[in-house]
Amino acid sequence: MVSGVVLAFCAAICMGAATVLQAMGARRTAAGALMPALRQWPFLAGIALDSLGFVAELAALRSVPLFVVEAALASSLAVTAVVGAAVLDIRLRPAEWCAVAAVCAGLALLAIAAGREGEGAGDERLRLVALGASLTLALLGRTATHRVHHHRAALLGGLAGLSFGLVAVAVRLLPDLALPAVLTTPTTYAVVVSGLGGYLLLIEALRSGSVTAATAAMVIGETVWPALFGVLWLGDTTRPGFAPLAVTGFAASIAGALALARFGEAEG
Repeated sequence: MVSGVVLAFCAAICMGAATVLQAMGARRTAAGALMPALRQWPFLAGIALDSLGFVAELAALRSVPLFVVEAALASSLAVTAVVGAAVLDIRLRPAEWCAVAAVCAGLALLAIAAGREGEGAGDERLRLVALGASLTLALLGRTATHRVHHHRAALLGGLAGLSFGLVAVAVRLLPDLALPAVLTTPTTYAVVVSGLGGYLLLIEALRSGSVTAATAAMVIGETVWPALFGVLWLGDTTRPGFAPLAVTGFAASIAGALALARFGEAEG
């Protein structure tokens, strides 16, 4: 279990630092120019760190409760804020330093309180539901992208968060990671559809309006419902008697992440 918590924190560090590196690469090119950015070493290093973080996330999801992993991923905003302050000359206000401290304290409480992940893995029907939900979210996201104009950033950010949360749940529902079995389960394709769909929705959300609104909606969407699903359906638990500490830590982590939502796009 300790290794799983460490992997979740490593995923947060990788993803938070990756955002800063990608911003560095993007700043060296014309606004909105993707291909020139791909030729910048910071941007490529950011992609590599994102990939490494995703692998760490997958490994963590197979060994610790969902509420720990999702809170840790939300805390990547604190990493982005701190690294961005040092590298991109972004000034953190006192309230934002307090938010960073809240995230760190919350994660410390979760690390102390976390128990083992539940043994529930769902059945084939639930795996099919996960695949259906991923396709439904992708369709809703496509429709919202073309037809919604008011509160667009928050809506698309929320849909992106729901998709990322579904990725976490689908990983937990995978019965086997070995080939060729992993290619025959519906949740594998739910991970792919939700992961790509969520990423595209987040990009469109960040382009559509307020970075803060988009990122805050994403954080809520990707953390709250997977945490509840893990506890209520998959049997995730805390250490005996540590449930109040875990709730406090989760709330502090998410509240701190929301206060740092403007760092969802480091260039902001």
